[in-house]
This record gives sequence, C-alpha cells and structure tokens, in this order.
Amino acid sequence: MTHILLLGAGFSRNWGGLLATEIFELLISQETIAHDGYLRELLWNHKANGGFENALAEVQVRYSSDPVRYGPSLDKFQTAVSNVFGRMNAALFNIPGIEFQQDIDRLLRTFLVRFDAIFTLNQDVLLEHHYFRHVELAGPRRWIGAQMPGLKRIPNATEIIDQSWEKDTWVPLEKERFLVEAGFQPCFKLHGSSNWIDSEGGPLLVIGGNKGSAIQSHAVLGWYFEKFREYLSVPDARLCVIGYGFRDSHVNEVIIEAISNSNLKLFVIDPSGSEVAMRANPSFGGAVYVPNALDDAFRQGLIGASRRGLSETFGNDPVSHDHVMNYFKNP
Repeated sequence: MTHILLLGAGFSRNWGGLLATEIFELLISQETIAHDGYLRELLWNHKANGGFENALAEVQVRYSSDPVRYGPSLDKFQTAVSNVFGRMNAALFNIPGIEFQQDIDRLLRTFLVRFDAIFTLNQDVLLEHHYFRHVELAGPRRWIGAQMPGLKRIPNATEIIDQSWEKDTWVPLEKERFLVEAGFQPCFKLHGSSNWIDSEGGPLLVIGGNKGSAIQSHAVLGWYFEKFREYLSVPDARLCVIGYGFRDSHVNEVIIEAISNSNLKLFVIDPSGSEVAMRANPSFGGAVYVPNALDDAFRQGLIGASRRGLSETFGNDPVSHDHVMNYFKNP
C-alpha cells in the first residue's frame, strides 16, 4: 500500500514556524513595509480575506499591467517576505531537534521514514536541517537517504558540505533529468523553497494569488504537481495530512479527484480534526452552510483524524500515538 505525507504550515508550527496570520504581523513590522503607506494599507485591507498572500497577489496583478509604477512596491514586498523567511529559518536552525523524547519506536523520524513520498507546501527548511540529512538513520533502514528530485545543490562555501542542506542553494536541473532515484525518500516542495532559485537567479517559491498558474510557469514545480497527482492516483493509496488547512484549491482538486476515482483514503492531523474541511468552506460561519466537493470528499475518504499536537503524539501520549500509527494498518 502506498503511503503519502502532505505537510502544511501547521506542521512547522510545532517548532515555532509561522502561520499565515503570523507572517502578516511580522510583515507590518518590516522597515520596507512600515514606511510604505500603500503596502501597509494593502496588507490591512486583505487581513481578513486571504491575508498577506492576497495582498501580494494584488501587487503582482498591478505590476503585470504597470511594471514601472508597481515594480518598486513588488520588490519591497518580496524583500520583506524573504526577510521573514530568513528570520524563521534562523530560528528553526537553533532548535535542538524535532524529537520530543528518545524512545526509538515513538520518534517522529521513525514515523516520517515510513512514507513512500513526502509532499510539503512549506517553504522553510525545517526538514532539510533536522530530518533529510539523516534519513538513513531514522528507524528501519529503508532508505539510502533523502532526495529533492529535479534539483541541483550548490554548496555554501562557508559551510561543511555534508551538514548544510538547508544553507545551500538549490536550482532546477534540465527537464530530462527530472527523476526519483531508487532507494531515496523523495520530498517534493510543491510551492518551492526559501533557498531555491530559478535559472535566472530569482527566488523559486510560489506565494500570492493564482498559485496553479505560477506552479506551471516553473518546469520543476509543474513536474512536482504531476507527481503529487500520480502518487495520489495509485489505487487505494493513503494520504496523511499534517497542518494543512485545505485552502489551496489546486491542491484540494487533486485530493478530491483521487478520493473519487482511486479510492484514496485520508488521515488528518490538525487542531480542527475532521472539521478542518468545514472550516475551509467559504460559507462556514455564515447564516447558511453550503457543503461543497471537499465536504463530500471528506465524508467518503476520511479514515481518521487527530486533534492533538505532535509534541503530545510523539511525546508522552501513548493513546494519541497508537491512534495515529493505526493509519498504517490495513482496514
């Protein structure tokens, strides 16, 4: 049976990673934003509707029609976002590790290593620093190591090469070299990463509006998304989702399609538990709740959920740990 992991911002939050609402609050404190009335007003206008990503999307749209006028605003916004990721990554580097205790059977790494593939929407480098470099040491010796397929690593000259996945720069390979290597656990960062650059030296991360189109504009991300669809379409596959709020329509569509057509089964780890799809519905909290395709997919495909944090599940809560590990058992 194929087991796939999908991570969202709520995963990194267990170690201090930022949620979208928190990124908004850090952005308005950035000097480039604080002294720009247009960008501050824009962020506040979108605070309750899409947050900083919708604000950035508006600047991107205006830039496309008037680059001269809105180029400086876009540069300031993107610089501020990069600064926030830089500060977050620096903080994540300094945590002692991702484990909450040292019983090997209940390590988070022992859980992660069981997946056939990891997909993440996160652009921080938490996993690069605390997991990918040591995959072969995590649990049963299933993997030779980890791989970010389709990418080439450019070592940071100031770091020891074998210890600097997270501080190195990564650039896409040529299309014909996109492949998943046998024996390596693949990780696909669907929205790029804060330490990736494109062939022209610009940042390779997808933030803002119309993410589906932005993904297709980068060959490696387009291929990643096709691999996501491919893995989820394996008959009777199982997807474990940690910390994703189901608010990206291009991701939801693939999950819904796989549940409907390939009998994909879904397990969710999130503070909202089985209600996470309901809370992502635009009609949630209104006078009339209108179920949508994601609600239907949850009814059909959800096989379990946990509301408890990873620090509990992989710490000192054996009931939660047993419940989560049941995900790997046949029905």
